[in-house]
Amino acid sequence: MGQGQKGSSDKKGGKKKRDESPAPEDDHKCRVCRFPLLVALLQLLLGVAVIAVAFLMLAISPSLLARETPHWAGIILCLVSILGFILYCITYLPDERTSMQFICKLLYFILCTIGLVISVLVMAFAGHHYTQTSSFTCEQLGEDCVCTLDQDDPIARTFTYEGVSDCEVITGTLTLYFLLQIVLNLAQALVCAVGAFIMWKHRYQVFFAGLQIGSPSSQHWQKV
Repeated sequence: MGQGQKGSSDKKGGKKKRDESPAPEDDHKCRVCRFPLLVALLQLLLGVAVIAVAFLMLAISPSLLARETPHWAGIILCLVSILGFILYCITYLPDERTSMQFICKLLYFILCTIGLVISVLVMAFAGHHYTQTSSFTCEQLGEDCVCTLDQDDPIARTFTYEGVSDCEVITGTLTLYFLLQIVLNLAQALVCAVGAFIMWKHRYQVFFAGLQIGSPSSQHWQKV
């Protein structure tokens, strides 16, 4: 009789231990705070900001070159963010080894790396033009603004900005926009670097590995 009670007690104790085991992380808790939604949202906001500033720069003078108005960098970041939103929608499927998830993760990692490189290039261009415009000496010629780096040098290179009614816009507002582009693209580069790093880490460390634990009545998937 004592042995029967002991066996029954052991079974209850084992069941209690299983029930008291740490519950797997709730995948739907605070999903707004999780990767890649937060990273993708930051990429979208920064991409839109870069595009807006680029078109404001283009409104100053239509003669500005594409490397001076990097709206293309913002468009690329918006595309990366859209892929991040798609990846967010399919990350919580138990079977991580589906082709859709693998392709999206690989593309997101590659595009984040490309976005990082592009943001660094835009910072280099914006920094160069910021240094130039800060040293400009400009004069108004009709509807154009002609600027030189050294007014005393007769063979110095001149820069003509068409459709500018006030040269103060070139030496003041345009310079401020270049500085703003440096700041925005620096933030873009950091966010892309974080996205690529976390994607690499999640791909090989903490994504679903297909190990099922817990009671048969409810399926739980453990991250390893």
